[in-house]
Amino acid sequence: MVLLENDSFLTELTRLFQKCRTSGSVVITLKKYDGRTKPMPKKGYPESFEPADNKCLVRASDGKKKISTVVSTKEVIKFQMAYSNLLRAHIDGLKKKDKKSKSKKTKATQ
Repeated sequence: MVLLENDSFLTELTRLFQKCRTSGSVVITLKKYDGRTKPMPKKGYPESFEPADNKCLVRASDGKKKISTVVSTKEVIKFQMAYSNLLRAHIDGLKKKDKKSKSKKTKATQ
């Protein structure tokens, strides 16, 4: 997995979306990141690690290529605006819901 800066992550994410436009999918995950690179110690050992500030780990994958970035609290607003614009531009390939199946269900229940 490649850890990138926020701007380079967004450009690589754009490339992933363009690559998977016709076929394939892009999986994006977000989770809280406390800066640890090693697993947590077992019970019985004192935990002395205190994170300085809250961070968010953003990962994206198309099945073959994996990219990630860490967003700090100071950069959240800027990253969120750029990320939402990117999603709006590239989430136009979703399938529309079939309205016929909904009307069949309502007739069956009546």
